Amino acid sequence: MFNKIRSIVFFIFLSFGIILTSINLYGLTQEIRPKGLVEENLRFANDEPIIYEQAIKEVEKLPEENNEEYASRLTKVVSKSIAHIHWNEEQNPHRFNQQIPIWENYFIFLMSKVTSIPEYQKYHFADYRRSLKRGIGVCGDASMVMSQLLNKNGIPNQILSYPGHVVVAAKMDDQRELLFDPDFGVAVPYTVKQVSASPDLIKPLYIAAGHTVGDANTISRSLGGDIERWNGVTHFITNKYYFEKVAYWLKWPFPIFLFCIAIFIRLKTKKEEK
Repeated sequence: MFNKIRSIVFFIFLSFGIILTSINLYGLTQEIRPKGLVEENLRFANDEPIIYEQAIKEVEKLPEENNEEYASRLTKVVSKSIAHIHWNEEQNPHRFNQQIPIWENYFIFLMSKVTSIPEYQKYHFADYRRSLKRGIGVCGDASMVMSQLLNKNGIPNQILSYPGHVVVAAKMDDQRELLFDPDFGVAVPYTVKQVSASPDLIKPLYIAAGHTVGDANTISRSLGGDIERWNGVTHFITNKYYFEKVAYWLKWPFPIFLFCIAIFIRLKTKKEEK
C-alpha cells in the first residue's frame, strides 16, 4: 500500500515536471509581442512600436550624450517602443497578451486564475526588457521603463503619479528636476515646480509633438494636480516587482526540482524493494 502511494506521488511529480518543461519549451517558440495591432487599437495615431532589437539598442546612452540629452532622447525612444493601447477598454485580456500567457510564465499566469487581483488580469511588467519585448502599455509602463534605464546610467529620478497620468522626473547635473513624459514622447524643459505652478506651459510642447489640443489640455490639467512620488519601480510596484523576479528565476529550475523529487522517490522505492 505504501509503495503504491509512492508510485502515485512519483507519477504526479514526474508528470508536472514534464508538463511545465514542455510549457517552457513551447514558450521559446512564441512571441509575447501581440500581432495585429491596428489604428483603432491604439491611443495615438501611427503608434505601432519599433521592433525589440532596435529598441534595446536605441535605449543605450551614447558616449557623447550628457544626462539631459540622453533623457530627452530616451523619452522619444521609449514612446516609439511601447504602443499605448486602450488598456482598460480592451475586453479580451488575451488579445494583446495583457494577461500573461501560460507559456510566458506559468506562475504569473496562475496568479491571474486563482486570484482576483486586477494587476494580474492585465499585467504590467516590472522588468523594462519584458515591457519592451511586449511593446504595449500605458503611461505607467513607459515611465517604469524609462526610470530603470535612467537608474542604469546613474541618473537620479523618480516616477511621478498625477491624477490620470504618470511621468518621470529626473535630476540633472545642475540639480534641476526636469519632467519627461515617455508615454507621449515629450521632454519638458521645465522643472517640476515650474510645471506645477504653471501647467499651461506644457501645452505647446505636446501640440508640437503631434498630439491634439484636447490631449494637451488633458495633460496640462493632470500635471497641475497633486503629485505622488515613487523612488523607482521597486517602490512603485513593490510586491509585484519581487514576485515577478522570483517567478522568472524559478521558471526553469522548478520543473527540474520536481524531476529530482520524482527520481529520489523512484530510487528509494527500488532500494526498499531489493
